[in-house]
Amino acid sequence: MGRDARAPLVIALAGELGTGKTTLVQAICRGYGVTEDVTSPTYALVHEYTSSPRSTVYHLDLYRVERSDELQNIGWDDIIAAHALILVEWPERAGAQLPADHVPITLDYLTDDPARRLVLAG
Repeated sequence: MGRDARAPLVIALAGELGTGKTTLVQAICRGYGVTEDVTSPTYALVHEYTSSPRSTVYHLDLYRVERSDELQNIGWDDIIAAHALILVEWPERAGAQLPADHVPITLDYLTDDPARRLVLAG
């Protein structure tokens, strides 16, 4: 994360299964100062990391969310209102509840080199 990255900040990570969203989250967390193990919250839906000196980090995996109204069950409003870095995998599942000022990042496979990924920001 660059020096200008400050909480609150929502980063939306889109891409097909296996494109490396969680791997990117791990790298972002490492750069942000998280010292805990960063793992996929596929079943828990939310992991909270408090070891960064900059702010709390929330890592959300919305893959199992079927409707955006289900977000209330995971404390979405409180998470979005927190002074935190918020990393959201499968952000399209949040629908209109995703803040308008989020930072979108899309990962995709490169057809000629399946070991590498295309990262589109903004």
